[in-house]
This record gives sequence, structure tokens and C-alpha cells, in this order.
Amino acid sequence: MGVPGEKNAPRPPKDLAESELFAVDAYRRSFDSAVLDVDREQNRVALARTAFYPGGGGQPHDLGELRWDGGSCQVTKVTREGGQIWHWLDAAEPPGNGVEVFGDIDWQRRHLLMRTHTALHILCGVIWTEYQIAVTGGNMEPGKGRLDFPLEGISTELGQRVERRINEEIDRAREVVVDFMGRSEADLDPALIRTAANLIPREIDPLRVIDIVGLDKQADGGTHVTSTADVGRVAVTGTSSKGKGNKRIRLEVTSG
Repeated sequence: MGVPGEKNAPRPPKDLAESELFAVDAYRRSFDSAVLDVDREQNRVALARTAFYPGGGGQPHDLGELRWDGGSCQVTKVTREGGQIWHWLDAAEPPGNGVEVFGDIDWQRRHLLMRTHTALHILCGVIWTEYQIAVTGGNMEPGKGRLDFPLEGISTELGQRVERRINEEIDRAREVVVDFMGRSEADLDPALIRTAANLIPREIDPLRVIDIVGLDKQADGGTHVTSTADVGRVAVTGTSSKGKGNKRIRLEVTSG
């Protein structure tokens, strides 16, 4: 499994563990499943289970391939909609209901996104440690991303200090643990949801939590590496003001 600490952590909800494979094992590169539903108008399928991340929290959706007896195609888009995870296909004719398929994730892209997402959590942890302020916005693509914070000011010097601190935390090889926490327990920790606005619906219970042990712990649905050491080196590529009380820090993952 790609989830360290699993033997000691609360078990994920059974339906989640069986259907959303990315949520319990970010290192799962391939899987088999049955087609659960077909939307021919939009050329997409929902599967009984999937390792394709559907996007969310600023992390883009996965890409990859589906294969079945007599056919194969690229997965060009994945989203969560109406309680299902839909996979858009470039096939002229998608597989029908009940057809057994084999899914392959574009692993090079996924792993770079995992490293990037974890780097952003390290940035979040560094800023929280020094300023105790929440994130106001963020986004990422493979290898680069940005977070916004309600800092009073921003400077090149601050960016340099943050870059140094991020790479120090990478060198510490902190374990990155996936945990699941009941909503009532999570509500007791105001630092657990690190966005300025709590956008996680109340009906999501338990919460999936990413814990960079000793640095950053927050509710998150994305995919991550298992140690900060796996991120590689990080460069802060820009600092800018996006208005009063909203300052942006950009970073890139430069090696790994």
C-alpha cells in the first residue's frame, strides 16, 4: 500500500476503500473494474471502482487509458458528478454496462502531481508555523503551483526564507500519513481545515486527513507521496501581492 501508518490509523469507510482506490492508495497505478453506467451523449463511463483521481482541492484530474476486450482508449477527463466519478473517453464507442475494463494511470504525470501537492502542503505548514494563517486560494499543475495567504506584506526575501524552510522540511524526510477522522472530532481542531472558508460539506464524514507528521495536518482529498524526501527540491519562483491581505507564493518542483 502507498499509505504509511495504515496499520495504526482508523479504517477508511468501506465503500470509499472499495470504490475510490486513489483515496487509500495513491501509488495504485492500475486496476480492473466493471462499467457501472454509460453516458453516450458525453462519451463517458462511470466505473464500479477507480484509481483515477477526479480532481479537486486545486489538484487536476488524472489521465490514462482504459482497455477492454476488443477495445482501448485514452481517458481525457475525470470528474465527480451526481455521486459518481465519470471518465471521459476518446473512443468512438465506449464500453457498455457491465463490461470488464482495465485502467492504467498516466503514472509519470500522477507522481509529479503527488510531489507538487505535497510540496504545497509543506509550504502551508511552514506559513502556518510562522504566522498561524490559513490559505485563501491555490492551484497546481504538474510540477508547479501556488498558494495565497492573508499576509500583511510579501517580498523576495520572504520567498527566499520560505524556500529554504521548505527544503529543510524535505530533508527531514517527514512521513506523510493518510488518516480518517470523524467530523465531530475534526471540529475540535480549528487548524485541521486550512482554508480561510470551510468549503467541506457537513455531510462528508469522516474527513480524509493528510498528516505531514510534525509539520502539517489538514483535511484533504488529493494524492501525496509517502515522505517529504520524495518531493525532491523545491524553488520559490515568485512572490506577489494580489491585493490587501492577499499575497501569493509560487513554487516549482525542480528534481526528484
